[in-house]
Parts: sequence; structure tokens; C-alpha cells
Amino acid sequence: AEKKLPVFQYATERSKRRKRVYLWGASLTGALGHDKLVRPGPDIKPRECTHKPYKTLFAEVYQVSDVACGYGFTVFAATADKVKNDNILFGTGLNTDSQLGLQEARKGHPLGMLTEPVGIPLPLRDRSAKVLQVACGRAHTVVLTDKDGVFTLGNNSFGQCGRPVVTGEDYISNPLVHKVRDIPGKIVQVECGQDHTLFLTSDGEVYSCGWGADGQTGLGHDRSQGVPQRVLGDVQGEKICRVATRVDCNLAISEKGELFGWGNSEYGQFSAVTSSQQLTKAVHLKFPHGPVRWATSSGTACAIVNENGEVFVWGFGLLGAGPKAVHSKEPIRLPQPLFRNEPVRQIYSTINEFAAITERGDLYTWGQNMKGCLGIGHTRPQYFPFRVSIVAEVLKVSCGNDHMAALCRSYC
Repeated sequence: AEKKLPVFQYATERSKRRKRVYLWGASLTGALGHDKLVRPGPDIKPRECTHKPYKTLFAEVYQVSDVACGYGFTVFAATADKVKNDNILFGTGLNTDSQLGLQEARKGHPLGMLTEPVGIPLPLRDRSAKVLQVACGRAHTVVLTDKDGVFTLGNNSFGQCGRPVVTGEDYISNPLVHKVRDIPGKIVQVECGQDHTLFLTSDGEVYSCGWGADGQTGLGHDRSQGVPQRVLGDVQGEKICRVATRVDCNLAISEKGELFGWGNSEYGQFSAVTSSQQLTKAVHLKFPHGPVRWATSSGTACAIVNENGEVFVWGFGLLGAGPKAVHSKEPIRLPQPLFRNEPVRQIYSTINEFAAITERGDLYTWGQNMKGCLGIGHTRPQYFPFRVSIVAEVLKVSCGNDHMAALCRSYC
């Protein structure tokens, strides 16, 4: 008879599962929040990239509730600590446009890069307010709170911060934190493209602002928009429950599981409904494989998860179906064995990469792998989903242009 191996249980019933944050990818921008990666000391060469996840100590000291990656910077939402730091927002990495707030070594000398997380002051009326969600674009940050609405900071060259564009505005030493006031109803989700922003209200209405050259604002034109306006087209009259964008292509899901899209279609993202390279209004996208539960769009492709936890991808690039599957106008179903036959719960993307989380909390990534941002131990392109080694349950992933962050929960 086969001898059974002993089983050891180290966790007790009283063990608390803690939130943890893992980061990986490009290091030299400071976005990974580890000073020694950027300034390792005498005679030691700085590490250009970290291609395996490492656990940030910041999340061991502060209770992190959300994390978002921009282009070379990372923002954390955390519980205020009156002893350590009473801020509820922190950031690390590039700060060339004050996307991490005005940070000065001394007065008149703004810091263009931070190598470790620092507090970002917000003009809160209610000091008990908490951050519900953070989102980051190329050089701007959007913060959703529970009691004080939405704040934006950083570059506003195209109106992506939800305020009129000021010609010649100095961003590197700009202390302005703008409060968005032009959207009726309660905002429940915010998402950032490269240089535009989407807002979703509790009534299921979608508003947008920012760069509109590829129709990504969905306002029926290709001009930049400073004050947020309601997205036009087929989403009107529908109750939208989730929006997704990362570059200049947008997807929205209704409460009935129907899919809508607008923005850039240069790579065939919306070729099923138009031959145009841009959609300036939202259009209903017929999806024959069941109601859509989650969606994301990269710079050149789209991906969705249906109610069965199956992943479908289309567009251009490394779609996840092997080295020959680089372009498809129709959704391609990724075989479930690629995810160890586990249903997928969420899917995220950056310009050329995708990340999927299964129901059991495992993370899989694939794509170009810029600066090792897939976290799979090398910097080579990955043609199909590959599991990332993280010793924790993954709750959410945020993808920057060359780094990623995962909000996790410990197993014990």
C-alpha cells in the first residue's frame, strides 16, 4: 500500500489573513518602491528590472486597500495611521507632472522621482474619508473616495484631470489637487487610459474627459475635453456596471452582460461593427458566447471573461493563443487547460500585456514582457498564459507600461 505523507497545519483558526502587495518589472523609475533597486550603494550596479514578484514592505506597515500603476509610477490607497503618517494615499516612482502630488526636497526644488512610497496630501473635508479606488494614466492620477467624491492630480494637457486646460501650465511643481464636481450622481468607478479618464455612476451612466483624438472620450468628436461629459451612443439607456480602458480603446459591460465599445479600432478591435479606425460613440458589440462578466483593452487588443469564466481575445499582438495567433477580428477562446482548468474571474491589461486572475486567486500573464513586467522570471515574450509565482491569493492586478502590482491576501 502506498504510504501516506504526513500533513502539517501551521495556521490556527485565529490566524488573520493580511493584505499584501507584490511588485515587479522596470526598477529604475522608482515605481517598485524599493530605494536599493535604484541606488544600491557603492560599486553596485542598479537593477534595471525585477522579473519576479517581490513583497513590498510598505504593505506590511500600512493597511493597503488598493493599488494602481501608471507609466513609471505606482499609487497605493491605505488606511491612515496618526502615528506613522495620516495620509490615505501614497505614491512612488516618476513624479514629472506632480501625479504623486507636489513633493519637494526643499521649497522650490520639486522631486521628479521618488524611490519609496511617500504620502500624497488630499484636500479632504471629512478626515474620516477613505479611498475606495485609485487609477493612473500616463501622467495623471484619479482617486475615488467614499465621502469626498473624486480627486485628480497630475498632467492635464488634454483635460484628463476633469478641468479646463491651462495653456503653459507648469506641472512639475504644481500643488493643485482638483476635485471633480461636474458629474451628477454618485461615482462608483474610475478608470484611466493614457490621457483620458472614464467615470461610472451608480445610475449606470458613463462620463469621460481628456484626449479624444481616437474617439476615446466617446463624445461624438475627436477633440480634447476638459469638463467631463456623458458618453454618447448605445450605452445611453443601458445601466452600465463596469468600464475598462488602458490606452485609447474602451469597453463597457451592462448589468445584462452586454458589451459596448468605442475609441481606437486601428487594430480591428471593433471591425465587427465598423470599418472605421475610430469610434467616437459607444457601439453595442454582439458577443455570442454568453453574458460578459469582465473586460479589458490593451493598446492593440481586447479581452473578455464570460459568465463561465472563459477568456476570449481579439485584435493584434500576442493574444495568448500561441506564437502564430497575432491577429484576429473574431474573439478567440483561450483553452481552459492554460489556466489549469480554473474559471477566470478578472482580466487586466497594459499596452502589450495581459494578466488574468482565476477563481482560486492564481495569476497568469502573457504578452511582450517589457522589462520583465510579466513577472515570470525572464524578459522574453510569452505567447500563452503562464502562472506567476506568488505565495498569496491574488485579489487585483494593476498594469503599468513596464511594471505591475498585485494586491493579495495571505493564505494564513
